[in-house]
Amino acid sequence: MRRLAKPVQAAALALALAWPGYAAAQSNDRIRVNSLAGAFLAARVAETDADFDNAISFYTRALAFDPRNNSLKQNLMVALIASGEFDRALVYAGDLKEVPEVERFSRVALAVDAFRKGEFQDAKFLLKLSLESDLDRLITSLMSAWAAYGAGEGDDAVEMAESLEGPAWFDVFSAYHTALIAEGSGNYDAAKKAYQRIIANPATATAAPETFLRAIESYAGFLASGGDTKAALAMIDEVERVQLGRLDMTELRERLNAGEALRPLVGSAADGASEVLLNVGTALNRGGGEDFVRLYLRMALALRPDNVPALMQLAALAEQTDNAEEAVAFYERVPDSAPQKKLAELQLGLNLADLKRYDEATAHLEAVLARAPDDRRAFLALGSVYSSRMDYRAAANIYDRAVEAIGEPDRADWNIFYQRGIAYERLKEWEKAEPNFFKALDLYPDQPQVLNYLGYSWVDMDRNLERGLELIRKAVELRPSDGYIVDSLGWAYYRLGRYDEAAKELERAVSLMPDDPILNDHLGDAYWRVGRRLEARFQWNHARDLDPEPDLLAEVFKKLKDGLPPVADHAAGASQVEVAMADGITGTQTDASPSAGDDYVVQPGQSLWSIAADRLGRGSRYEEIIELNPQLGGTPDAIFPGQRLRLPPSN
Repeated sequence: MRRLAKPVQAAALALALAWPGYAAAQSNDRIRVNSLAGAFLAARVAETDADFDNAISFYTRALAFDPRNNSLKQNLMVALIASGEFDRALVYAGDLKEVPEVERFSRVALAVDAFRKGEFQDAKFLLKLSLESDLDRLITSLMSAWAAYGAGEGDDAVEMAESLEGPAWFDVFSAYHTALIAEGSGNYDAAKKAYQRIIANPATATAAPETFLRAIESYAGFLASGGDTKAALAMIDEVERVQLGRLDMTELRERLNAGEALRPLVGSAADGASEVLLNVGTALNRGGGEDFVRLYLRMALALRPDNVPALMQLAALAEQTDNAEEAVAFYERVPDSAPQKKLAELQLGLNLADLKRYDEATAHLEAVLARAPDDRRAFLALGSVYSSRMDYRAAANIYDRAVEAIGEPDRADWNIFYQRGIAYERLKEWEKAEPNFFKALDLYPDQPQVLNYLGYSWVDMDRNLERGLELIRKAVELRPSDGYIVDSLGWAYYRLGRYDEAAKELERAVSLMPDDPILNDHLGDAYWRVGRRLEARFQWNHARDLDPEPDLLAEVFKKLKDGLPPVADHAAGASQVEVAMADGITGTQTDASPSAGDDYVVQPGQSLWSIAADRLGRGSRYEEIIELNPQLGGTPDAIFPGQRLRLPPSN
């Protein structure tokens, strides 16, 4: 799927319009690549698509037309850094170091090179900018502190990092690098004080969660290396308590409990400067800032080629921009000794699947499982690959293996049962799917994805409509900005015949995810039912143009030709109760309370599982109901509304 356009496209257009000669070029029938404007625009389009090879080629071509253009040189320099060709970029950085408007990247790049050469005084000089934003000042100040450290000025370096002033979100960066520099200088009291400053301010975890986690890992290593592993574990427990489970410290705790010696995250001034660029890059990686993120992470790698977190972040960035091939290349660079290696292997397998290299993906992930037979994440990754091929039988088999391997499940295993439920639902084996959704909710009550999927499935099958609606409402309450979940609520209203409410919720869903064909199709249906026929056809046309699956595309074409059938025709085959629900009528149903002590009257939309859950306290007791009722023929699917069943005692 082609990724969404980014704000840089608008910037590219604005820059293009500002180019001398651009307006004249527009008078031609077309923009030619052998013109300055044509080469520039081609470069910007390539850069927007993260196609840096072509961007470099076109910027080089544009520069041939205007060799003194500093903006072109900066663009070429940035493209070279983003592509990993850092040394080539230095040629242009040298030309631009005295140009105030473009020095923010050129001087930092030259400073990175000075760090690599051990020329720390030069680095300090290069990090003095004429024009600085808050972000620039954060980077240059902390890198200058590391340059001072590299020059043997440890006390000054600690003071520089500690005294950094700026917005509140600076604090986690300032404290973390103060601690690292102090620890490296042997000033352990100052290091401990700085680490505790981070712990004492929980808001720092929100400002920069990845940097906060790096600081916690570094502090744990600091305590453990001093012989106080118990204090390190207690610190981790306290952080988890304050963060209310938002941060996963499981792996770090396991490493400490296993007696692993945590290596210092920073071992030199160059490592420290690389850490600054890594921290800033990850903090910016929250959507919309991909270009800056890539630039800072690439410079972090130029300083420290074995910077594993930078490799992982660049791989994740490649995934965000639909470049699975580049992601694979980054994951392959993660060394076997790195704690992140297992995650890198799993992500590598998923990206092979994205490249349609399914056999390689499954073989790779099976090898991961062979090395770690009870690895939940490996089971989930392999099942995901089979699901992406729509081989739901193979996916279900993988999840069956996972359930067997994990033994007694805990809360963290909810996703295994959830994914197994999805696989069986796709196989149209609802009697196997439904218990898995219930089990997932047993393990993780009110998990929004499970609530949504189960509720949506019930509504889609005309089962347990009101209960399904209740589950979806709860999911929306928990995830109000999730377009898929909001769509489920709108579609539930639609299936209940509450079309005005459906249109309202589906409009909100489409506003959250405007490029999803299913959501647009649903909104078109709702518009049709409320009499907004022109808008309905617009939404169906939009759904058609969004590359839907073949089955949906066929339905959309039919609706564009014929519209929707009247509600009465649509519901002609439904039961009286279902028609009443479709019309929004609440009727008086048969009393479902037990009759004659242990009899029960089946209500519309119920399953044996739901009856067992409601009346016996546990859905898995449905098998006892089957044993007491031979008329069911041993299958849970033989029940119908109005049927009288014998129930076992509730206790």
